[in-house]
Amino acid sequence: MHFLDQAKIFIRSGAGGVGAVSFRREKYEEYGGPNGGNGGKGGDIIFEAVPGLNTLIDFRYTQHFKADRGQGGRGSDCTGAGGDDIVVKVPIGTQILADDDERTLIADLTHVGQRITLLRGGDGGRGNASYKTPTNRAPRQHGMGWPGDEMWVWLRLKLLADVGLAGLPNAGKSTFVNAVSNAKAKVGDYPFTTIQPKLGMVRHKGCDFVIADIPGLIEGASEGAGIGDRFLGHIERCRVLLHLVDAAGDDPLAAFLTVNAELEAYGADLTDKPQIVGLNKSDIVEAKALAKLVKKLEKAGAAAVMTLSGATGDGVDAVLDRIITIIGRPATMPGANIQVDGEDEAPSWSPV
Repeated sequence: MHFLDQAKIFIRSGAGGVGAVSFRREKYEEYGGPNGGNGGKGGDIIFEAVPGLNTLIDFRYTQHFKADRGQGGRGSDCTGAGGDDIVVKVPIGTQILADDDERTLIADLTHVGQRITLLRGGDGGRGNASYKTPTNRAPRQHGMGWPGDEMWVWLRLKLLADVGLAGLPNAGKSTFVNAVSNAKAKVGDYPFTTIQPKLGMVRHKGCDFVIADIPGLIEGASEGAGIGDRFLGHIERCRVLLHLVDAAGDDPLAAFLTVNAELEAYGADLTDKPQIVGLNKSDIVEAKALAKLVKKLEKAGAAAVMTLSGATGDGVDAVLDRIITIIGRPATMPGANIQVDGEDEAPSWSPV
């Protein structure tokens, strides 16, 4: 399944139905008076967050959503049927933004089954029966029905996960995710192997949690370089950040500082989240050099530095233990409300 985290769609609610002009005509009731019914209400545009989705790819092919118009009124004071509502189903974590600036937040759907009526259908027009007065006993006026509303909106998905992976390109994030979860992320010995966010379900010591692997960040990501601002949005809702640093890289300390600077520049309280710093690829770095790197990172402000190797599994269990300690969930976790890669749909839940 292809991943798409933002889409632009057009929505329009239904117009109200036309009111009827009708008069009662029965045997012995030649002048029975007006009995035209009101028109039906137009359909609403409703957004609903549903489990089992983690992409907006469907909106690439279906971009227009138009609710039905209400039916016209009829004689015998019959009100027209209302137009059918349109329910737009979106992944949990979807934000609805105004089209004019792509920043004004209209709604944030973060709970299973959460609904919002974004556009209300127009009311039906009045039938001539409602215009009857003591001085106007045979009115022929009727309402045409109120028009519906329409607008363009942006949908932006921010994944819901317990743990968010951060780091420069080629830090070994995908290798780590593949080692601890059911995800099948592409792995390669070159930068930007991962080009779209992926989710994996981790099961460790009786606990389940969801981990989000986002593409590697680069300098200026918080300002949109390499669409890094969109990638950072996917870890806004995470409860803990796992910051992987390539221990075998040219300058691990600079890599650590670069990513932290981008987290701070992006905002959204990312720097206030608990952060575990993992020196990855420890299997190809000498023990003495690794110890020096740990001290440098701690001196630079890293609170919890752990060494690991996603390729061999060394130190991975200790990192997972640390994550569970921070998350602080019981052994029977509810699981994710989204479908992770390679996993059947799990029971729904809501972010804490």
